Amino acid sequence: MKRQKIRKLLLTVSLLFFPVTLYYFSPALIIDAGLSGIINGSFIVFVSMFLLAIPFGRLFCAYVCPAGGLQECAFTINSNKPKQGWKNNIKYVIWAFWVLMVVLCYFNSGKIVKIDFWFNTENGISVSSIQSYIIYYGIVFLIFIPSILFGKRIFCHYFCWMAPFMVLGTKIRRFLHLPGLHIQINNGSTCVSCEKCSNNCPMGLNVSGMINNNQIEDLECIQCGACVDSCPRKIFSYKMVPEKGKK
Repeated sequence: MKRQKIRKLLLTVSLLFFPVTLYYFSPALIIDAGLSGIINGSFIVFVSMFLLAIPFGRLFCAYVCPAGGLQECAFTINSNKPKQGWKNNIKYVIWAFWVLMVVLCYFNSGKIVKIDFWFNTENGISVSSIQSYIIYYGIVFLIFIPSILFGKRIFCHYFCWMAPFMVLGTKIRRFLHLPGLHIQINNGSTCVSCEKCSNNCPMGLNVSGMINNNQIEDLECIQCGACVDSCPRKIFSYKMVPEKGKK
């Protein structure tokens, strides 16, 4: 379980620095920058998420994302598994409209004027005024309250505008049959149906129901390794393996 302690520590640190890093994950600031023809910090961060997802999937969600850390703080209040299915697609609709707006803004600006990673921050710090504090606490409220009401990482499942970048990277890896990080199932026949893998999954996935497959292939999986670390039979493992061609 040492890995999970490290993971939670990293998420806690990321959450503590959220007032500093908020604008680097902002879906609104990139639109503002696009209208001025500026490549800003969030543009660079989103592109990096996509590129890193090709070999590592949604590992960012598990170990770095401050919104993920905030939602896991709510587990002590509500650790119920959220409903899966069509609701997971809401984030893709949000993402598609938003990306279209970003593209149109940059197109409307005519050209890229400059790269400014610190765009609209105060010496690199996002939250530095009363207005930015209001925005910050509003975002915290929008992420934390649904987690309390509806269960594990509900924001990640339904509303996150960053997750689709990483899902797209994963899809491209599968299409090109590139090697990538997977949670591999070594010997599913030794499973004793204790459900610890499913119960410890921070995304609330039905991991035990996937054991008949050779690896966990759900696009909602964030590669956190909780199932690997909690399994008493040690049937899971982390591996960099080639894709099997599933899209």
